[in-house]
Amino acid sequence: MTAVVLTVNAGSSSLRLHLIRDGRVLRVEHSEHSPDPAQAERTITEFLGRTDDHEGGWVTVGVVGHRLVHGGDAVVAPTVVDDGVLRAVRGFADLAPLHVPPALALVDAARRALPSVPHVLCPDTAFHANLPVAAATYPLPAEWRRRYGLRRFGFHGLSYAHATRRAADLLGRPAGELHLVAAHLGGGSSVCAVREGRSVDTSMGFTPLEGVPMSKRSGSVDPGMLLWLLSDSRLSLDELSDGLEHASGLLGLSDGLSGDTRELVASPEPAAALALEVFAHRVAREIAAAATGLDRLDALVFTGEIGWDQPEVRDDVCRRLALLGLEPPVRGNLEADGFVSAPGARVPVVVVETREELQVAREALAAVNS
Repeated sequence: MTAVVLTVNAGSSSLRLHLIRDGRVLRVEHSEHSPDPAQAERTITEFLGRTDDHEGGWVTVGVVGHRLVHGGDAVVAPTVVDDGVLRAVRGFADLAPLHVPPALALVDAARRALPSVPHVLCPDTAFHANLPVAAATYPLPAEWRRRYGLRRFGFHGLSYAHATRRAADLLGRPAGELHLVAAHLGGGSSVCAVREGRSVDTSMGFTPLEGVPMSKRSGSVDPGMLLWLLSDSRLSLDELSDGLEHASGLLGLSDGLSGDTRELVASPEPAAALALEVFAHRVAREIAAAATGLDRLDALVFTGEIGWDQPEVRDDVCRRLALLGLEPPVRGNLEADGFVSAPGARVPVVVVETREELQVAREALAAVNS
């Protein structure tokens, strides 16, 4: 029997704890409010000591795996934590300011709660660490790229790694033989081209702000427009940053109505319809662009909260991709990972539930065992 893994997933405003053994979740704790470091240590200790499940009593943890959104150049693969590693990662915290600082605070709290157990950072960027040079390189001055390490990092890698493995299981083929496009659609959204198990292109870039519109984040917009907004005191840097990170995307498109696709689908407001139309248009465009990095398209994979449980969005995206051989799905939401496309579809459409905790546990164990 393998060791029990505690996985820690700190969102920008949430905390998820899972105890996992042999790919099976033993306990779950989910809070929509990320606790302060002192409270986090107490939360972890209480979580480990709970007795309200069939396992009963205190669980002995062998490894702690931490999801890290942005590892920068400091952590490009699952890495066992030490003080030097944390110092290096803190140097990249401003590239994902909504995610990295709370994650590092949780690492500190978990290390205090479990000081004798190995802790492993599992970066979302690792899945994209070996992007082809043409996909990773920005058309910027070479001096800037060298001085500041400017490159496409890509994100949602833990989700893509899990979705790729599950899609391969469902298709009955080794992941190393498949050419897929996967769309992680949720509060943060991105698209990834996967060739033979490896990421070869992705819509997010140097930060998690690039790519398709998200719940509240803008995704890609004209950089010339941003320069114009900053000039002549139209907007301050703080105003621009706050608007792009917190007031754009579906929320901005719907004129402040909602950043939640479930509410937008149910709304009769024209602004809600516009938000959904722009979102589907941009996602479909990124999927088509990602497919140019493949020799063929063996399947389209949807994951993320929206990808998993919003059939209206999946349908709208697929209807725009007939040129790639895709047809509208014939099934709605599923109770388990599976196909929503018609049997015998030229390009199968697969839906996979987001299970980042299972991928973190898998990577953390592999890092310790290696």
